[in-house]
Amino acid sequence: MAYRAAIVGGSGYTGAELLRLLAGHPEIEVVHVTADSNAGNRVVDLYPSLVAAYADLVFHPFEPGDLDGVDVAFLALPHGQSQRHAGTLVDRVAHLVDIGADFRLPADAYEQWYGEPHQAPELIDRFVFGLPELFRPDFAGHAHVANPGCYPTAASLALAPLLAAGLVEPTGLIVDAASGISGRGRGLSAPSLYSEANENVAAYGLLTHRHTAEMELALGRLSPTSSASVLFTPHLVPMTRGILATCYARPTTEAAALGTDGLLAHYRDFYAGEPFVAVLDQPPATKSTAGSNTVQVTVRYDGRTNTVLAISAEDNLVKGASGQALQNANLLLGLPETLGLPTVGLVP
Repeated sequence: MAYRAAIVGGSGYTGAELLRLLAGHPEIEVVHVTADSNAGNRVVDLYPSLVAAYADLVFHPFEPGDLDGVDVAFLALPHGQSQRHAGTLVDRVAHLVDIGADFRLPADAYEQWYGEPHQAPELIDRFVFGLPELFRPDFAGHAHVANPGCYPTAASLALAPLLAAGLVEPTGLIVDAASGISGRGRGLSAPSLYSEANENVAAYGLLTHRHTAEMELALGRLSPTSSASVLFTPHLVPMTRGILATCYARPTTEAAALGTDGLLAHYRDFYAGEPFVAVLDQPPATKSTAGSNTVQVTVRYDGRTNTVLAISAEDNLVKGASGQALQNANLLLGLPETLGLPTVGLVP
């Protein structure tokens, strides 16, 4: 018998991507999807690409009671909304996977980076930070998951092997990352307009982007000093999907001694057995990860500048959002972690 799933906030890109992935999942069935702004409309009227799997599925307004008996609910809501609803759901639904930012950070860090107090701080500890490749043991004893953001997933997986082995200094980390337009969501905004985004690359969120806190949280937990500091600069580029994160760090003498070949061998050992991380000799590219739940990474040591360079590529809608959410749901339900998730990209 299939597990029953609901998607709360299913009309955005992450909701649509979840529906696409779940359509091929052999053990999870979507039985309910909400979208207040599209309530009463068929899902396929908004996303015709889903017609073969969801011809009769209709968006409903959000009512907590409608989720009774659901095994897992994916919260694909705009920032700030999950914390308003979680109190009515954490004991009603067996497992929640929040794709938003509401339960990723401690309450004080949330207020610092989001500029407002958290509305349900007593619930934060009930959610595990869901980056399985780094924190899989933390899932034990947790029923609910806070899905990491797209940029922190890319940057953390690029830098984690270095921090965990003490191969780089945990301060002065630099992350430059470029994202496709879908990372802004489906809502109408000037930077998302074709005439604004086409043939244009723009940095944004200088010094204040909220995902910085998640990077420091994840990397700090791996660091021998239990802390990390990151200067993060995101860029919007004229493509639909993908994130390329280029990361720089100051090496220790051990990293310098290893050189590029030794660092690549270390990365392969660190990610051995991880189905969704591929360590490459060549630089990764976003096109190679499109549609897949795989992150591609590489690393270099530059003796001329005494710098370690780590690069990762991912699909921001899959491993950066909905695919990782499904990976986390598989873990919560005791299913094989790879079930229903593609590991290869769409090329061309």
